[in-house]
Amino acid sequence: MICCQILIKERHPSLIMQFPSHPRTFTELRESMEAYAITPALQDQFTRCISFHTITAPGLFIGVFMVDYALELLQAQQGEKLYAVAETYKCIPDPVQIIAGCTFGNHRLQVLPIGKFAITINRPAEKSIARAVRVYVDIKKLKNFRIINAWYTHSPGFDSSDMVYPLIDQILVAGRDILSYQWVNVRVPHKESWKSVPCPYCGEMVPDVTLENGHCRGCSSMSYFTVVS
Repeated sequence: MICCQILIKERHPSLIMQFPSHPRTFTELRESMEAYAITPALQDQFTRCISFHTITAPGLFIGVFMVDYALELLQAQQGEKLYAVAETYKCIPDPVQIIAGCTFGNHRLQVLPIGKFAITINRPAEKSIARAVRVYVDIKKLKNFRIINAWYTHSPGFDSSDMVYPLIDQILVAGRDILSYQWVNVRVPHKESWKSVPCPYCGEMVPDVTLENGHCRGCSSMSYFTVVS
């Protein structure tokens, strides 16, 4: 834990809230976590996730609680191979990557831009369907936490000028009390066989299964740049 703290301070000497006008040091955050009886193990997960995410965004804190809860429900062991789906790009994919080890690079994290604060985690499966646990922010439970509810529902009642610290504190107090879970079945995609082929337009090599009308996606539906000559 001490090494993690030093590393964070070296990389981010003034870790800040999502709202830059409200600086809050890591030391102050740690004191808050201690005050709200967050376990040392979970504090370590917060430390790692904050360092990776670079800002102590409220959604990140909720995401840490979500992943920790999902792994407990699965009775997952540290380092166990898992797969995950995040239903938003905002904040929660990072705790999934850091805590559960499901990353974009190892192809074990999928993000669906549904817009819900929810994650689903499952073990590998030989069949086309796998049993999984889905953890999500429960709007009914949010009603017990006025500040979180105002922030989460994007209410005009949430004022970032003076409610940022109370928001984080209330998230730390609430923990899992704003979350619910359900057991679900998820479809398990199977690997496709493919061969590498050149795109006839740009000449770069791509898997043949990704071609669209004979061209790579970078030259068609996923084009996002123009070459500067």
